[in-house]
Amino acid sequence: MKVSARNLIPGTIKEITLGPVNAEVVIEVSPGIEMVSIITRHSTEAMGLKVGGQVRAMIKASNVMLVTD
Repeated sequence: MKVSARNLIPGTIKEITLGPVNAEVVIEVSPGIEMVSIITRHSTEAMGLKVGGQVRAMIKASNVMLVTD
């Protein structure tokens, strides 16, 4: 698959929590560093996502804000 997004972060699926409509997918992108994605349950099943599987998180954002105290 080719995409124009430059923000592709590879990781391993660590946990999947299925709800009636959505699923929470926890991805370990580096030892001790996790990202969480909420996608539809249908997409989770259609993609065949399983714990231990390799995925890439694609981030679409035109702005990333930084905050300090």
